[in-house]
Amino acid sequence: MNEHDASPMRWMVYGANGYTGELIAREAVRRGLRPVLAGRRRESVEALARTLGLEARAFGLDDPTALAAQIQGHALVLNCAGPFSATAAPMMEACLRARAHYLDITGEIAVFEHAQSLDARARDAGVVLCPGVGFDVIPTDCVAAALKAALPDAAHLALGFDSRSGFSPGTAKTSVEGLAQGGKVRRGGRIVTVPLAYAVRRIDFGDGEKDAMTIPWGDVSTAYHTTGIPNIEVFIPGSPRMIASARRANWVRPLLRLAWVQKLVKARIARTVKGPSAEKRAQMPTYVWGEATNARGERRTARIRTANGYSLTITGALAVVEHLMSARPTGGAYTPARLMGADLVTRLPGSGPLRIDQE
Repeated sequence: MNEHDASPMRWMVYGANGYTGELIAREAVRRGLRPVLAGRRRESVEALARTLGLEARAFGLDDPTALAAQIQGHALVLNCAGPFSATAAPMMEACLRARAHYLDITGEIAVFEHAQSLDARARDAGVVLCPGVGFDVIPTDCVAAALKAALPDAAHLALGFDSRSGFSPGTAKTSVEGLAQGGKVRRGGRIVTVPLAYAVRRIDFGDGEKDAMTIPWGDVSTAYHTTGIPNIEVFIPGSPRMIASARRANWVRPLLRLAWVQKLVKARIARTVKGPSAEKRAQMPTYVWGEATNARGERRTARIRTANGYSLTITGALAVVEHLMSARPTGGAYTPARLMGADLVTRLPGSGPLRIDQE
């Protein structure tokens, strides 16, 4: 980052009018931070900015030159506008042009891979690209890094989490996109497509043993870039009915890929899905698990209990913002654990210790 390009304290929350963006903006102000609030919907962004006493900007992402001009003068942008399949690439490009750090709260594999493809440009520009600075994927990324340190020759990595939180509208829309693309795992260092819920096993995430199924979570990308472990799967618990429904969804995936079907389902989500309340979030912690295995069959298992996923996204995103405001890391594409260390998750409110067992 060239210090003459941007004030070290001027930064932006894009998508501040969304469920998570607003929560982050409110907590930022509570901490004495003064982000610029931005988004596509002028009325809602300006209303929130008035409430919080902040500057507001309204703009879309269609014009690359105009977008870079909006970002110019900011030290960093925290992108909270999902689905990130639509917003991340143009915002990363604008940040590279404006020499502003880029953060987001995505869990989308394609976004992480795109950021990694821009590593050389980011290094040259002195810009940090670090998507996934929320629940997606801070806890699992830190677990992956800790397991790699505990078993350096690990060849297989399984990660997962048990979270009973409801979806926000943005997360629900992203999930619909993910269903259409099928399951994803990493094999031999390559991301491959597999059926939804293709693998099922019993896992104790930290709250008792449960049936669990594979999902196409962001760690299929990020954990590889953090650890170099070539074979990666991510699991969540699921009832027999849920697992059966996921497997049946494999038959309708071609329909879900149709643009008009996506539009119809997302419109319904926008009307009906609301994010969990503060009271509900406080009552629902998350249990995070990981397992690393080497060629000799040696195994290390990690577990940590964290705050609710949305609460962790607020504190995690702001922890990375505050880090970049005070530190000057080398530019490039990062994962959260590579940027801030495997202990990042344990430093966040609501997190217990990260325990690793040898088996």
